[in-house]
Amino acid sequence: MSPKKRIMSGMRPTGKLHIGHYLGVLKNWVELQSEYDCYFAVADWHALTTKYDQTSELRQNVIDVVLDWLACGIDPNTSHIYVQSLVPQTAELHIYLSMITPQNWVERDPTLKDMVKAMRGDDENKNVELSYGLLGYPVLQSADIMTFNADLVPVGIDQVAHIEITRDIVRRFHHIYKTNFFNEPVPKLTQIPMLKGIDGQKMGKSFNNDIKISDDENTTTKKILKGITDRNRIKRDDPGQTDNCEVIYPYYKIFADEATCAIVKEECESAKRGCADCKKQLAELVNEHFRPIRAKRTELENNMDYVHKIIKEGSERAAAQAQVTLDEVRKIVKMY
Repeated sequence: MSPKKRIMSGMRPTGKLHIGHYLGVLKNWVELQSEYDCYFAVADWHALTTKYDQTSELRQNVIDVVLDWLACGIDPNTSHIYVQSLVPQTAELHIYLSMITPQNWVERDPTLKDMVKAMRGDDENKNVELSYGLLGYPVLQSADIMTFNADLVPVGIDQVAHIEITRDIVRRFHHIYKTNFFNEPVPKLTQIPMLKGIDGQKMGKSFNNDIKISDDENTTTKKILKGITDRNRIKRDDPGQTDNCEVIYPYYKIFADEATCAIVKEECESAKRGCADCKKQLAELVNEHFRPIRAKRTELENNMDYVHKIIKEGSERAAAQAQVTLDEVRKIVKMY
């Protein structure tokens, strides 16, 4: 049998994950891990690129991310779960790659542009200084991928451009050092459902509009009861339009079967049910979906020695594989 192809992906530890992370990333990772050799990084160095002065919760954020991963089905016996800063080989590879990467390559990277735009989002922050580390963000991401010589990187269509800069860096490395060592990673496109926050905007912790994977059932219900529906429906006996329902009906299409969605649509548009009724039923569906995941997370929280063991051993295995790559790179570059 031929060896499995290798996948590398990761997340910045910004706190407990929300259901958008689950639907957009984690469900896909769980499916991939049986078919591929997977390396999943908790990217704590990347967190420092924008939150270098806000590290009081960084360690707990790392743990919360791992708890959510494990609860959702990432298997530490199948996949490599590791913390980025516990694999220092990536940092050394990043140095070598930063020496050969032209400045204009990183400046035009759309991921970096989006991060800068977010940091300078209002007039008060328009002159905020960019750190050297933030400018190197695209190269560090490339180092993450190349450290494990990954074949594929699961991304949404909006992230494909970043994989291209990694491919460009691989080609430049090969050209300069007359080698063909690295794979040119290709994007493995993922269909990411567009899940809005309860206020109809992009879901995110900073917007305080998210539903966390780890929220209890009462909290989840309260949040869903605040969800935006059809803004034109004023009274209970006004017919609604599910096509204009900004949050609640799109959630139904994710968490309910087709028959339930059809009933909801018919009863909404004929004013047989009000928005409050709709939200209560949706809350039950969402809570039912996440009940086993939340139970697993609680079980893990009560066995933190096991969780720390997973982080330690997964990072050690990742570092061992990373050292194989780095030893070869040092030979190619002709370091002492």
